[in-house]
Amino acid sequence: MKVLHLLKTSIGASWALRQTRELVALGVEVHVALPDGPLVAEYQKAGVHTHIIDVIFEVKRPWRNIKKSKQLKKLVEEINPDIVHSHFVATTFLMRVALRKTLVPRVFQVPGPLHLEHWLYKRIEIILGNKYDYWLASCQWTQDEYQRCGIEPSRTGLAYYGVNEEDFKVDDNEKIDLRNVCQLEAEDYLVGMVAYFYAPKAYLGQKRGLKGHEDFIDAVAIVRKKYPAVKAVIIGGPWGGAQSYFDGVKQYAQERLGDACVFLGIRKDVPLLYPQLNLAVHPSHSENVGAAAESMYSKVSTLSSDVGGFPDLVIDGETGYMAPAKSPEALAAKIIEAYLNEAEQQRRVENAYQKVKTLLNVKQNVLDVNRFYEHVLKQQRAS
Repeated sequence: MKVLHLLKTSIGASWALRQTRELVALGVEVHVALPDGPLVAEYQKAGVHTHIIDVIFEVKRPWRNIKKSKQLKKLVEEINPDIVHSHFVATTFLMRVALRKTLVPRVFQVPGPLHLEHWLYKRIEIILGNKYDYWLASCQWTQDEYQRCGIEPSRTGLAYYGVNEEDFKVDDNEKIDLRNVCQLEAEDYLVGMVAYFYAPKAYLGQKRGLKGHEDFIDAVAIVRKKYPAVKAVIIGGPWGGAQSYFDGVKQYAQERLGDACVFLGIRKDVPLLYPQLNLAVHPSHSENVGAAAESMYSKVSTLSSDVGGFPDLVIDGETGYMAPAKSPEALAAKIIEAYLNEAEQQRRVENAYQKVKTLLNVKQNVLDVNRFYEHVLKQQRAS
């Protein structure tokens, strides 16, 4: 089998690298079209055939899509893949436009549910598809939503973007002491949030950042009125030109929490920092499985919002704590619940570790992808 993958980045999206590496190990001839960048060499090292090409659909400069469409169509003709596999909304739009009249089946593995939460973008994405298009969800909510929208169940599948425990092991020679950095006392309880800062997008109706940083700050402020031993740390920096938003959130945290909230910026030693938290909080407004997988693998008590793929991993009362999204009050209540029941946290932590180790096993997830490929090809041959 020969498959062409479409990626919009060679800087992030390491989950795609893990997936394609395992597909190669299964005997699939894997090609990837992506911009130049640091991960290109990693793909090549994994035995993936790389093609440096921009496959991102441009909304603001639509005339550029004509040239891009021609380049992608030419590449497909040269490779002659059995399947084209896109991993982003922007690459899927270009794939659908460029290959509309070609007979090769196309798979959109949906990395997150954000576009599905907005009627216009959801309708455009679905309308662009035809009988050669299939949807591979990476969380249960996404698969259910496509079927609710009228996509035939036989054209949808589910395969998580897997991560394994070893992905969170790093050299601890430069390990920092979080409790010292945050100037904590012995009795202090450290809640942390690890996420990039994405500025609100007005055209999507967003008033706060996608990852819920402001909700986290408000929740900790509520908790501290009764339990001042609870302190906060935020790890991550601005993404995609969000410096102004990042600075604004830091100022907001200073006003609400003062010295009880420390910002560490972007770190490369996150796997070493997670275990030093008493509670990891993921208050996203929209998410796939997100960083919940990271904290659960790190055996840290995990609290998430109830959106997207979080419920696939975080089961309130069993594998962690869950609160409604966009509700600092509800988030605060769950932080207090965890704070007052540290012994109960440990039971959930062990359950969470077993859950994530099973559900997000890379080799198993790639077997699911490969089975979906076979299903698509069989369905196409029968049509």
